[in-house]
Amino acid sequence: MGTASGDDPTYLGRYYDAYRSLECEPSHLALFRRTPADVRGVLLASDVIHVGGGNTRSMLSVWRHWGIDAALREAWERGIILCGSSAGAICWFEEGLTDSVEGKLTRMECLGFLSGSACPHYDGERERRPSFHDLISSGKMGNGLAIDDGVALHFVDRELQGVVSAREQARAYRVDLRDGGAVETILQPFIL
Repeated sequence: MGTASGDDPTYLGRYYDAYRSLECEPSHLALFRRTPADVRGVLLASDVIHVGGGNTRSMLSVWRHWGIDAALREAWERGIILCGSSAGAICWFEEGLTDSVEGKLTRMECLGFLSGSACPHYDGERERRPSFHDLISSGKMGNGLAIDDGVALHFVDRELQGVVSAREQARAYRVDLRDGGAVETILQPFIL
């Protein structure tokens, strides 16, 4: 689903290039052109639903309008694999750190399938780490997980089962409020 990028043709092209190299039949659910009448049916017929990056706030607003938020919850409850990067990674949590609105990074409510908060691009964008720490330290955002670029978190149901990295130095972190400040705990990844 390329909703966060407005179904950008270049983004979709990269998606198809990547997935065609795997043993699968890639497809996408377009919401900014002709949208299938039964979006729920399209989602529930999938084995894996991958959500791309872009504007998280706009993506979630569009999803709520089309009822995709409810369809995704149903897909998750049926055991369909849900995954994504950037906006597609944080959308599954209760809250996420987003750059959807120009200016400072902000907290936003997400789908709530997974507990806590999430921050993508932790090492890729210099303002991510201090913003995430500030929001957690001030109590404006709950404890959560920070994800370096090239890192994936693997959940089974609601439990974190592992961390995988495509980059030698990339990590994920548990970030918790302790003694009035944000404290990081490194989650060691399996390096691909």
